[in-house]
Amino acid sequence: MAPSLTRPDGSALRVLVVDDEVNIAELLQMALRYEGWEISLAHSGRAAVASAKDFSPDAIVLDMMLPDFDGMEVLRKVRAQSPDIPVLFLTARDSVEDRVAGLTAGGDDYVIKPFSLEEVVARLRGLMRRTGATAARPNAVIKVGDLSLDEDSRDVERAGRPIDLTATEFELLRYLMRNPRRVLSKAQILDHVWDYDFGGQANVVEIYISYLRKKIDFGQEPMIHTKRGAGYVLKPAE
Repeated sequence: MAPSLTRPDGSALRVLVVDDEVNIAELLQMALRYEGWEISLAHSGRAAVASAKDFSPDAIVLDMMLPDFDGMEVLRKVRAQSPDIPVLFLTARDSVEDRVAGLTAGGDDYVIKPFSLEEVVARLRGLMRRTGATAARPNAVIKVGDLSLDEDSRDVERAGRPIDLTATEFELLRYLMRNPRRVLSKAQILDHVWDYDFGGQANVVEIYISYLRKKIDFGQEPMIHTKRGAGYVLKPAE
């Protein structure tokens, strides 16, 4: 069994599970409690938004199809009050367009129904590792040129300017910064940032690289470069 994840202060992680199918929600609750996490259940969009505010979860497992309003609307409302909370979508929609739409809307990952409980747990562990679900470490600042990233506080700055990143954007930038001047293929990025084979949907990498460029390179000399046919590379601005 993989080592238990906790909040940096050692307390249990909290996961909000949102699914109108009670049996599925309870199965997920059982599997996630086995990880030592605190679980709250919601079976509608309204209940999910209220629970997200009261329960203060570290991650949300969110069904796309709910009886009152859909997962996209839940995500919008939750992110209005908790902008950085990672969200794992559950969806019966398996088209590329629907997957990309969910990620573009701000979801961090998705699992297609029917799914295995082990897969959901693995995806959640990956998401929560990105949001700091480990003990703090000393000297965890990565620097490339005038860009710095603190793995403990999760602060990112360029030339002293603070930059706000989502959980997935942070993990992508961390991977790039750990490999400065090295060309990383889309396959490598998928494997290291998303922790699994994303079905070959390399356009997800393109989407998140574009997000990073808008935040990291905006109004300054670019640090993130595309090597056509090879991948992406981050290096100090010249």
